[in-house]
Amino acid sequence: MRPLRYSINVTWDGCCDHRAIPADEELHRHAVENLERADALLFGRVTYEMMRSAWALPVTTDARPEWMEPFAETISAAKKYVASSTLDTVDWNAELLRGDLGEAVQQLKREPGEGLFVGGVQLPLALTELGLIDEYELVVHPRLAGHGPTLFAGLSTPVDLKLVGRLEFDSGAVAMRYEPRR
Repeated sequence: MRPLRYSINVTWDGCCDHRAIPADEELHRHAVENLERADALLFGRVTYEMMRSAWALPVTTDARPEWMEPFAETISAAKKYVASSTLDTVDWNAELLRGDLGEAVQQLKREPGEGLFVGGVQLPLALTELGLIDEYELVVHPRLAGHGPTLFAGLSTPVDLKLVGRLEFDSGAVAMRYEPRR
């Protein structure tokens, strides 16, 4: 069974708004490494639309630095599944997941491969409630944002985690990987 991994950037005070977190080359290299550990990505509608608008190739502007291109190429090439009840169609190498979310994700996990990777805020909350996430990575940035959104707001039951890895970046950000205690 291939694992479902979740990774997200947060400020020290828990804000997971991507606009509050500074981008740098080292963090983008780490994100590429994470994506390369997955056979497919799993997004909800909001994350899919945000990522597609920012990263779908080709880009007709010189607005982003060259060091972001490996991330853009990797995420654009990746197979994607989108959990949405409001979208009728998707593109960008994506396929809609229909029906029961838990059953659909369990079926994806049963397929052979190295793993699945989920991003966003609301979908990971739902997948946590269903007990389907096998690894959580929080990349905590040394910044206080003073606003939200925050992670796992409304989680019905605490989930105990075990630290399985830690990586410090030159920026002062720290990636901490956890697995649920089962």
